[in-house]
Parts: sequence; structure tokens; C-alpha cells
Amino acid sequence: MSNHSTQFEATAGGMTLTNAILLYQPGTKGPAQREGAAAFASIHDVHEHDTGPVIAAGAPLTRAHLRQWTKALDKATVPEILPANVLVSHPDLLVWWVPAQVRLAYFSLSRPPKGLKALSQRTSVPVPYPAHLFVASRKGFGVYALPASERPTAETQLLHSPVLNVYLTGQLCWGNIIRPKTLTIASMAEYERAIFESWSTHPNVGQESTVTSKGGLVKLWDDLAASKAQRFPVNRLKPFDPNGRPRKVPVTLGSLIAERALA
Repeated sequence: MSNHSTQFEATAGGMTLTNAILLYQPGTKGPAQREGAAAFASIHDVHEHDTGPVIAAGAPLTRAHLRQWTKALDKATVPEILPANVLVSHPDLLVWWVPAQVRLAYFSLSRPPKGLKALSQRTSVPVPYPAHLFVASRKGFGVYALPASERPTAETQLLHSPVLNVYLTGQLCWGNIIRPKTLTIASMAEYERAIFESWSTHPNVGQESTVTSKGGLVKLWDDLAASKAQRFPVNRLKPFDPNGRPRKVPVTLGSLIAERALA
């Protein structure tokens, strides 16, 4: 039996092909493939011949192989202690929450409606925010409000965020906001600044209907700013739905993470 080494071979040209991993699954002919059906993987040496690389006989892929290749492919990753507010930390998905609090907000409404008391002109003013959930991935940045200022569970139902510049789908409208370049624990502060320290210029299409109050979202923020409120009225926020319609099955933290994991 050949020696199934998983070491790179240094050459003057850079990298040399040394191994191949083959993945097997039940055939697609006949009955439809059952979900969760068994799969198999094997690892093979690759030998160079005059005609090109040739895959040699293989052996079952083991956890030891996976650990060795994971280490070789991502040497920059090191163990880190996660902050208490982090819910999911994955190379392709980062989920965390922040408690409700009063923050300095920045408003520069492009078309302020008549009758505003505090936000008719460009201004920065302290206002209360509800607890928020953030979902950062390679495909976007989701922003959602939470019904209570406590660590959410998989069953926690999500609400529409009242932050202006957020689409009905929960995704942030970046505009000219600088996007974080990494998806790491260290970049969480950059994502939060994109939400809480950028200028709110307008609600996005459909966003005014995400609250149960006369005058919509802008009027609600104006009332909070003018009254110097200390707590956001979470009961005015509607359950999250990317289509803006009531759902028979509410969107929860668990269902959202499962959806993002499959995306």
C-alpha cells in the first residue's frame, strides 16, 4: 500500500500537487436520493508522470487527515475567546446581539415630512434603540430588532429594525458607508458603527410600514428625539417579514441562522 502523505512539497515553481480527495454519494439513477444518505471520501497520492499527474490508490479519509489539511489551509486561524454577546462565529457567518440603550443618532433626512419637531434639519440627538441582532456573512449584513433586551435563543422571534436605511429584507443599504473588509470578531465594531454612527437619510421602500404608529417610522423617531425618551417602544415594531406581510410561521433566530447556513 502506498504512503498517503498529506505534506506539501516545496518546489522552485511554488506548489506541487501531492494529494487528491474523492467524494462519493449514492447514485442519482433510480429512486430519488434520500436526504441524509451515507457518503464516503477517500484520499489518494498523486504521482507525476510524463503524461501528467496520476491519482494513485486511495484510503478512507480520516478525521486526522481533515485536521491536518484544515491546519495547512488556514494557518492564520487561531483560537480566540468569544465575547459574551456573540451567538455564532464561523468563517462564513458571524451573529451577535447588542442590548437596548440610548445612543447618539445622526439624522439628515433628504425629504423631511412637515410637522417634525426635532428632525426637520440635519442634527445629532440621543435616542433610545431597542436590542438588536446582527448577522454578517459573505453575502450581506442583516439587521433585526429583538423583543427583549436579553440574550436571544433559537426560539426568539425577530422584529423589523427601526434603523433607517435598512431594507424590508433586513439588509443594510450601505450607500457610501465604508464596508468592513473582514468577517471576524474584531470587525464587529465596524459593523456596529455602520449602523449607529452613520447618517440616517431616509427610510427604504416599505420600511415606514414596519411600525404600528401614525406617521410611520420617521414620525416615531421624531417623537422619541423630541421627548428625550429613554426607552424604545418595542411594542410598536412589527414581526420581521422580508415581504412585509404577516406570516403564519414567525421568523426566529434559529430559522434565520438555518437559512443563512444553506445560502
